[in-house]
Amino acid sequence: MADPEKTVAVEEVDDQDDDQKISEFMSNPQVLQAIQDRLNGRGLMVMNLHPVVKRRIKALKKLQKKCLDIESKFYEEVHALECKYAAQYDPLYAKRTDIVNGAVEPTDSDCEWASEDEAEDDPLAEELKKKMNLGGDGDAKTPGSDEKAVGVPEFWLTIFRQVDTLSEMLQEHDEPILRHLEDIKVKYSDPGNPMSFELEFLFSENEFFSNRSISKVYQMRAEPDETDPLSFEGPEIIKCNGCKIDWKKGKDVTVKVIKKRQKHKSKGSVRTIEKKVKADSFFNFFDPPAVPSPEEGEEMDEETEALLAADFEIGHFFRDRIIPRAVLYFTGEALEEDDDEYEEEEDEDGDDEDDEDDDEDDDEEDASPKKGGKKGGKGDMVKAGEQQECKQQ
Repeated sequence: MADPEKTVAVEEVDDQDDDQKISEFMSNPQVLQAIQDRLNGRGLMVMNLHPVVKRRIKALKKLQKKCLDIESKFYEEVHALECKYAAQYDPLYAKRTDIVNGAVEPTDSDCEWASEDEAEDDPLAEELKKKMNLGGDGDAKTPGSDEKAVGVPEFWLTIFRQVDTLSEMLQEHDEPILRHLEDIKVKYSDPGNPMSFELEFLFSENEFFSNRSISKVYQMRAEPDETDPLSFEGPEIIKCNGCKIDWKKGKDVTVKVIKKRQKHKSKGSVRTIEKKVKADSFFNFFDPPAVPSPEEGEEMDEETEALLAADFEIGHFFRDRIIPRAVLYFTGEALEEDDDEYEEEEDEDGDDEDDEDDDEDDDEEDASPKKGGKKGGKGDMVKAGEQQECKQQ
């Protein structure tokens, strides 16, 4: 006869195994998505289709895949055009760099540009400048207000300060370094090679690091993913390679030293130790988080996924907006254009508060003589250790 105690123990182990299997099953993202789709009603119609109709749906999906393959070739040709026209932009960007850094002085013909915002001969504008002490010795003086200024002082640093996406990354200790930033370039991979682009940041000689150039490469996938081909919506960044910065002694702004007090368990003595931890800095941009390898069966956690998504967005922003329209971000004109792309949305909570205010106004009007009409309501996968060596000049 079996021992009752042993039988109970075996049953408990089996229950634990079942619970673990259920837990693993329910933590599967695909299972959770399927359940969510059921709750939202998605997929129910397809499930209820007759097998003959489902067969036709498969044929339609196969046609869709062929369309996406053609779309992929379209994007490859777009990339080839980007490479072709990049060569035509390069001489213009080189001249921009020379003017910004004071290597050349633009000619009179170079400066022929009618601007609605400039009112140099307007007496009212001149009076306003005097009152604000612009160009004087007061607090309102800017780096470019001096006649003896070289080039356009703090050109790129000003852009960093003014663009919200970049200013969120910018720390006070980054600013002295970015004053040495002379240019930002984008380089595209040659047609026929895997699609990618490189952001290159060029610096003048400085006291912070020995690199004259630090860069970051974004690798892209321009064809449908074999595991989920119908989700293809165009080229997407799949990983990025950072760059090793050769910081000079004591100048690394990406780390900070903290002091910790430790007490000995038995003796009771106390000692202070120093520990290096990561510090907030724009230059962490060149040390992206590691991307788990699908071949090794590793999964990306939510925090890493969010960091990489933001990183990829910033990479695109440099490539598509900042580099081509740098002067407009410096003057603030591009910022106004970006703001125009967003529409204000009604705040539901705010509407409720306005309704409450209206009710209070009604009560006040009932309790006091009416003075007028009622006030109306208020009606946008590379590991960090596998970094490429930065170029030095």
